[in-house]
Amino acid sequence: MTTSPLIHDQKPGAARRQGRPGVALTVIAACQLMVVLDATIVNIALPHIQNALQFSTTDLTWVVSAYTLTFGGLLLLGGRAGDILGRRRVFMSGILLFTFASLLGGFAQEPWQLLAARVLQGVGGAIASPTSLALITTTFPEGPERNRAFGVFAAVSAGGGAIGLLAGGMLTEWLDWRWVLFVNVPIGLLIAVLTPMYINESERHTGRFDIAGAVTSTAGMASLVYGFIRAAEEGWKDGVTIGSFVAAVVLLVAFALIESRAKEPITPLRMFTDRNRAGTYVIMLSLAAAMFGMFFYIVLFVQNVLGYTPIEAGLAFLPVTVVIALGAGLSQRFLPVFGPKPFMLVGSALAAIGLAWQTLISSDSSYVTGILGPMLVFGFGMGLNFVTLTLTAVSGVAQHEAGAASGLLNATQQVGGSVGLALLTTVFGTASRDEAEKQVPDFLAHGTAEQKAEFAQTQQLPAPWGHEVLTEGISTAFIPAAAMAVLALATAWFVIRVRKSDLEALSGSAGPGMG
Repeated sequence: MTTSPLIHDQKPGAARRQGRPGVALTVIAACQLMVVLDATIVNIALPHIQNALQFSTTDLTWVVSAYTLTFGGLLLLGGRAGDILGRRRVFMSGILLFTFASLLGGFAQEPWQLLAARVLQGVGGAIASPTSLALITTTFPEGPERNRAFGVFAAVSAGGGAIGLLAGGMLTEWLDWRWVLFVNVPIGLLIAVLTPMYINESERHTGRFDIAGAVTSTAGMASLVYGFIRAAEEGWKDGVTIGSFVAAVVLLVAFALIESRAKEPITPLRMFTDRNRAGTYVIMLSLAAAMFGMFFYIVLFVQNVLGYTPIEAGLAFLPVTVVIALGAGLSQRFLPVFGPKPFMLVGSALAAIGLAWQTLISSDSSYVTGILGPMLVFGFGMGLNFVTLTLTAVSGVAQHEAGAASGLLNATQQVGGSVGLALLTTVFGTASRDEAEKQVPDFLAHGTAEQKAEFAQTQQLPAPWGHEVLTEGISTAFIPAAAMAVLALATAWFVIRVRKSDLEALSGSAGPGMG
């Protein structure tokens, strides 16, 4: 009997089917697409999730934050796990956990069940995403082949958001909101089956897990986010609100102490000693905080006030992804000419202008006059910043630490988005409550008997009074969002000192830092 050449003399951990780099790249890219897509595919379904599971508008933010907080908080730990335990093994574990969590979330009958599933999704994504990027380095030889693979990975990362918006709209409208979660199940299982067939296991490295750092940082940020969301509903004097902020301070101080003493910290604090790198983290934190809040509230506006279907809502956001791509392309092309600082200044200024413009939104605003213009200005500004911030974050970092520097930037984006959305929700909750108090007398004077009976049961004002309440909350929430973009602009102006020459050495090494 002859032995098949596919399995003859294989090393332990070798792929069962060698010499198929195209399939291997497809598997890796499919994982990244699924993880990135999940950040936006759920957004379009938010109004339907709210109605089905009876979320309040403020609690609904947890559907986004439960995922982004755990994803961002555990991202660096996931990358470390791949180095120590073997990247293929960890990659498959993350995919299977993400798939299982998606299945649980699709069957959720109560808000807490969906939120628990979103937390598990975030953990799975944090394990799989950094490992998928690292697998490219072990699967493809250095040179043009690896660079092409990084290019595909970056394109999937950039385009996943747009695909998620469309896919979320189609699945929600044609099937049900639950399918924005169920869709991950067959994809995840297929990736798990194909991975050992086409991807080699990586060599393991010795090292330690900074579990204490990961837990205290994630729990601290979760406490901070919960404090803001609780304040939106119960006020700043509420005992639980105050306790959440106290817990956040204690946990984050403990995190800083742990990281300063750990031999292999999950977040090397020395990354913050360079002013340019620290500045990029502040800029990313500020812009992500504004961006996550903008997308969350505009989704609610176009579906609940303008009456868009989920598919129409997904299409409404596509122009933004186009201008983000245009801005990113321009910055990448002209960075060697002008250096990074002008792009940070112009990009942050445009983001601030777009967000300030959105404070003018009213219940009478149309898509073109109230939504499209501000989003295009904001999106182009964000596009100018994305590539610029990534390259600046790894500028001056030793090659073996480039992954940690860019990974920290990615984690900053996710965590900043969660905290920013929570802060905007606090402002939204206060403004909408105040507006509701103004609208109730007019509603009681002019509403129909049927509307009043429904209001007595649900405490939700019907249109047009409810539209006024929602819009007032949204427009007011964009004030702190614009302030965050102004903070990014001030940081770019006063802190960033990186020069064109500092980026020249990165032209061939930026790939591994993307993601």
